[in-house]
Amino acid sequence: MTRQTPPGGLPARLLQASAALWFIIAAAFQLLFAFYIAALYGTGTLRGDSAVWNLIMRNGHIEGDPAGNAAMMAHVLLACLITIGGLAQLTPQIRNRFPAFHRWNGRFYLTLAVVISLAGLFLTWTRPAASGLSNDVSISLNGVLILIFAAFTVRHAMARRIDTHRRWATRLFLAVSGVWFLRIMISGWIMLHQSPLWLGDRLDGPAGVFFGFASFLLPLAVYEFYLRAGDGQKAGTKLVMAALITGLAGLTAFGGFAAAMIMWLPHV
Repeated sequence: MTRQTPPGGLPARLLQASAALWFIIAAAFQLLFAFYIAALYGTGTLRGDSAVWNLIMRNGHIEGDPAGNAAMMAHVLLACLITIGGLAQLTPQIRNRFPAFHRWNGRFYLTLAVVISLAGLFLTWTRPAASGLSNDVSISLNGVLILIFAAFTVRHAMARRIDTHRRWATRLFLAVSGVWFLRIMISGWIMLHQSPLWLGDRLDGPAGVFFGFASFLLPLAVYEFYLRAGDGQKAGTKLVMAALITGLAGLTAFGGFAAAMIMWLPHV
């Protein structure tokens, strides 16, 4: 969640600082997620070891389905690149000091977002079900939102409406990060309860259904409230939002740590 420097005043500065804190924490665990993808799936693919695709995922690799396997490889391996590219796009120091890189990386990021989303939609509805229907619907909605946000990001960039472009780019980043949010939410839940309580075998339990949709709708909703707090004049609203985002930064750190311990580090 990044914005231009807000007008003066302690509430505005605290709001910006809370967003920066969240982004730093999220960036650290997203980079760890990218490392996990590269270490497990990247090296396994280079070795020609198709078995790695079924260590974690159901139906990651299916014999006799070259198109589906190729789509799965593209969907997963490109996630490593889009994670790094997205963080670079939203880092103000990179954006301001290297505008040419920002433009070309943005084109690369948008292309990857579209490819990964289309691959995800294809896999969700053509492969044997690896999750419940509700999870398939949430994945599809996430994919459609990514395509919509990508279109608006390009539209406003071409029209040189830079502030509006950045807002849509941040929405795109949050939607693309849905798969990462899902993992830290589920991992944090498991660590908190010391069990997969209410998740369901195929994420079809009450908690699994909730996290499936919350993984992208909740961050997007928080971002909209953040924008309105920043655009508004009420100091109290800014302070409440800063406190909320600071709390969410703590939850992000907890979920990221849980995902690292449960999902990522044991497999690299």
